[in-house]
Amino acid sequence: MKKIFSLLASLLLTTVLSAQTMVFHVRNVKAKEYSENEMEKAYETCCSDMKPNKGGFALRVLGAGADNGMTHQFLWYWELGEDLWEGTDIDEKAALWWSQMDNYVEEYGDQYLGRVLSRQEGTNEDYKWTHIWDFKVDDANQFKTGHDKIIKKFEKEFEGRSVGFGTYDINRPDGATHWVGISGEGNHDHVMLMDKLQSQSEFIKMLAERGKSENVKDYMVKDLKTY
Repeated sequence: MKKIFSLLASLLLTTVLSAQTMVFHVRNVKAKEYSENEMEKAYETCCSDMKPNKGGFALRVLGAGADNGMTHQFLWYWELGEDLWEGTDIDEKAALWWSQMDNYVEEYGDQYLGRVLSRQEGTNEDYKWTHIWDFKVDDANQFKTGHDKIIKKFEKEFEGRSVGFGTYDINRPDGATHWVGISGEGNHDHVMLMDKLQSQSEFIKMLAERGKSENVKDYMVKDLKTY
């Protein structure tokens, strides 16, 4: 599976698209009991000298909505067309890091790659939990246009929150083609945001203007360690 990812990543990095388009790779895992702290330390012990190029790496914990007993995510992200580990002996470092992960991971789950097409950077440090929705979208351009209009129209409601929209391009989870992510303090804060938005008729109307889509699933995730 690791060799397959390396091949996919190599192919993806040779594609010439907008330098500002961000691409990500996610791997879900089920961590062994009480191993979270060791997983956080593993990067420092093997790879502290590795400096991501135009991107980064994150260890994330999964919350409500996680599938198949998965507890954590590994997330890599970088500018499309760039080499995340430029100037690094990635073959040696990756082998060492994965060997450490084998000590702490009970089961490796799905992995998938995609792009970030729209994003608003978060400014509120209390908004540590991100709510992610996965969709099957009929008209991607219409959905993106509608999404961007909603974020602009309800600027006050989304103030301080990171908000993203993008694609799943390789190994789409449960057949989803796109995703939307919004940060917040936790479950209660996210529910209050939805209640505030859904009480406004204009928001409901603008949701429909995104076009036909199917909500495949949704879940919560929080970054534990980022580089």
